[in-house]
Formats: sequence, structure tokens, C-alpha cells
Amino acid sequence: MNIGVVGSGNIGSNAAKLFANAGHEVVVSNSRGPESLGSLVEEIGPQVRAATVEEAADFGEVVLVAMPFFAYETLPADQLSGKVVVDAMNYYAGRDGEVEFNGLSSSEAVARHLPGSHVVKAFNTMYYETLRSEGRPSAPVEERLVLFVAGDDEEAKSIVSRLIEEIGFTPVDTGSLSEGRKQEPGSPIYNVPMHQQQARATLASIG
Repeated sequence: MNIGVVGSGNIGSNAAKLFANAGHEVVVSNSRGPESLGSLVEEIGPQVRAATVEEAADFGEVVLVAMPFFAYETLPADQLSGKVVVDAMNYYAGRDGEVEFNGLSSSEAVARHLPGSHVVKAFNTMYYETLRSEGRPSAPVEERLVLFVAGDDEEAKSIVSRLIEEIGFTPVDTGSLSEGRKQEPGSPIYNVPMHQQQARATLASIG
């Protein structure tokens, strides 16, 4: 599968490595331009190349977005139309400023900006060092750590869930994009490593 990555910080760079190691072709990008990504590309290997954000968006069948939330409205809606967009962003008021969501989850706000895309919230609840080192593709699903998934498009969630399984984690569905607020900072499942049974029990406890 062709995967675009927008954002080369801790989550974006580690996700790019994991996707490449799983056999996917990856194009990684950031706001500073492809020339800033030479060392990352060299580290990961030949299945990854650097490009502009627009090129990464155009390349990917799936595009993971892992940049500061305040910049989400810079995402190129035209190039992302028809694509599965993985929202790995988190809103922090101290960094991103005060945003009026009008009752929406942060991912619903992203989806409103990308009306032609199939937005799935995932890869936002796990600490990057855990993501980097704790994937266990050969382990039974019940022994793997969980990555949570939310979205309104079942096929898109299924695609993202398969990617999560390929890199050695277990996907757990939290529901619609609206219910994806369960994955936001401050939730009992946010940044807490857990296996499937604990994850489902915790989700049930928060409704």
C-alpha cells in the first residue's frame, strides 16, 4: 500500500518506520520541506522518500497526519479527497490556542475541513517510544498493546485496523468520530499502555 505521512515528529517518523518495515511504500513530509528529511529517509531505507505535504497527500492511499493540531486547516483538502486520512493529532489548548469546537470532537473538526476524505482517528493515544518499540507482529492479539480507532466509515476503519495489526498492535474500535473524543487527552485510555481486555473494560466504564 502507498502511505503518505504528514508530520515528521515523534509519531510521524516512527509510524513511517513501522509502515516501511511492514512492506509499504511511504512518502514522508513536513512543513519545512523534503530537504529537511534526508537523515530520516536515510535511516529508514529505500521504501521511504521525502516530499512536500501536497505530494505526500497525493501519493498515499492512506495518509497519516501527525502535526500540531493548530495547523490542521493547512491540510490540502483537494489532494486528500477520496483518501483514508488517519488523524493522529491531539488538541492542547496551551500549544494550539483556544479553539471553539461547537460541540464537535477534534477529529470531527478535521473531517469538516476535509469533506471528501474518510477520516479515522488513530495513533494519537500512544507514547511515541511505546509505538517505536512495543509492536509485536508475531504475538497473539490478546498479548499486544492496543491502538484505538474511531471513525464514521467502517471500511476506512477496517483499512486502518489492518495496518495497526501489521505493525504489531491490536486495534480497538471506540466508535464514531464523535465518540473519538474518548481518545482525546484527559481520557482514561489516553497514553495508558493496555491490552485488549483492559481497553474494552475501560471503554465500557467511560460510556
